[in-house]
Amino acid sequence: MKNKTFESFEAAVADIPDGSTIMFAGFAGPGTPRNLIAALLAQGASGLTIISNTPGRWADSDIVDLKVLVDAGRVRKAVASFTAAPHPSMSGVFAELYEAGEIEAELVPQGTLAERIRAGGAGLGAFYTPAGVGTELAEGKEVRSFDGRDYLLELPLRADYAMLRAHRADALGNLQYVHTQRNFGPIMARAARITIVELDLPIVAAGEIDPDHVHTPGIFVDRMVVVPADAIQETVRNG
Repeated sequence: MKNKTFESFEAAVADIPDGSTIMFAGFAGPGTPRNLIAALLAQGASGLTIISNTPGRWADSDIVDLKVLVDAGRVRKAVASFTAAPHPSMSGVFAELYEAGEIEAELVPQGTLAERIRAGGAGLGAFYTPAGVGTELAEGKEVRSFDGRDYLLELPLRADYAMLRAHRADALGNLQYVHTQRNFGPIMARAARITIVELDLPIVAAGEIDPDHVHTPGIFVDRMVVVPADAIQETVRNG
């Protein structure tokens, strides 16, 4: 049996090269792989394409999320559902870099983003959606009509790596999520070549997680790191 357990976050991200495309799960709270993001920042990989719900918090904050990679100039392109701050007063480094032409941004409606990732993991070639028809998002995309309604052709998203946070795992890599960990975690794990996970709880023996509570099968998980007491913690219920 392949050992998927890594002793540190640094070891889990050590071989990620410049120019990688990386999916990051989570909206906020316990779903964000903050320790892996911090380790990637320290590792130094640059020219990254990030795929996530947002490219990090807009306002200044001590909270570790994708904003630290953007602020450090490590990100070449962001594919996200929110590429602008919700209010002009909250505009941060990402907006400044975008306006200066120093970072690319691809705005994708949230449902379309999720479906593009799911399609990538399912091996689909493309799909049609009504989201974005008649807007700037439709520019350059094929439009077809079904039953009198127009749809846009959208392509799947795949990545070199996916970084997730899960509640617990067994030795085979079977994952159980809680709260926002489950938003993008399951589909991103399937759409990446290598999936790296940080875990709230210690790894248990194979078979100790009820099969009904396995949200991502271990076949889609490659590397796991248990979050130690001195790392970035999140408040979650045990379960």
